[in-house]
Amino acid sequence: MPKLPRISSREAIRALERLGFEQVRQIGSHVVMKRETEEGEIGCVVPVHRELKVGTLSGILKQAQVTIEELIENL
Repeated sequence: MPKLPRISSREAIRALERLGFEQVRQIGSHVVMKRETEEGEIGCVVPVHRELKVGTLSGILKQAQVTIEELIENL
């Protein structure tokens, strides 16, 4: 399993959009993103920061049900 890259929230949002997520709304410094699947709706919240901490990015990927490999391919 590759290490998580150090990326900004803008890069994370762009990668998630390439994976089929779309921005639903922004509340303050948090962007809410959702994607429709056969099982239902998957949502995640991305805080707007210059650089996301590794733990924060890991939590976003768990919410979004996205692997590290998928994220790196879509950066």
